[in-house]
Amino acid sequence: MSEAFDRVRGVRELPLFPLPVVLYPGAPLPLHVFEPRYRRMLADVQAGNKLLGMVYFDVSEAETDRPALGQIGCVAEVAEVQTLDDGRSNILTAGLIRYRIEEYLDAGEPYLVCRPAFFEDDAEDARALEKLARHVSDLFVRIARAMRTINDERAALPDLPDSDPERLSFLIASAMELDIEVKQELLETRSTIERLTRVSALLDQAATSYEERARVHAVAKSNGHASRKVDIE
Repeated sequence: MSEAFDRVRGVRELPLFPLPVVLYPGAPLPLHVFEPRYRRMLADVQAGNKLLGMVYFDVSEAETDRPALGQIGCVAEVAEVQTLDDGRSNILTAGLIRYRIEEYLDAGEPYLVCRPAFFEDDAEDARALEKLARHVSDLFVRIARAMRTINDERAALPDLPDSDPERLSFLIASAMELDIEVKQELLETRSTIERLTRVSALLDQAATSYEERARVHAVAKSNGHASRKVDIE
């Protein structure tokens, strides 16, 4: 059993924070808490296990007043809280583990509470995972290196968790600019290989583009003194 599962051992009730965002395990998420019901929720969470359930919900598109049963979300652990003078709070959370909304509970609170079913990815071939994770990590580093050139930065390249393919897949997905529907699909996927494969395809396209931009940028900085001309349309 993972550390994440150990952290939620015995949790039978989970307060929900429905927002039009998708949180991944291992990813940070800053939040601004201002509605009275969520101020109450934050106070209760701080006094308890510091866990709340992030779940994608866009009230402007929804036909109901709450996420559907069976929807997948991610547990957020509250790491830091800055309480403002007017009662609002800025908080920093980190994704912990995914869950499915099994049922809603009448907890007598102004916010939603559900019974969660926690899960992680299914077991898959370790050798295939290792190979794919290494490929995805290499692609991401290529993009990071190109962006460093484009932005004239000297920052260190990212240190990625190649030995933990599931965590790697979520960290990279969280760093990418993706449509919200795609982000939710990746969250719901229970196959690390499938998630890494989808991320790999997206990174492969981006890597070529960023490396070309980096090459053009480097040539431009050299005032055109390059080994060959660059045609920019």
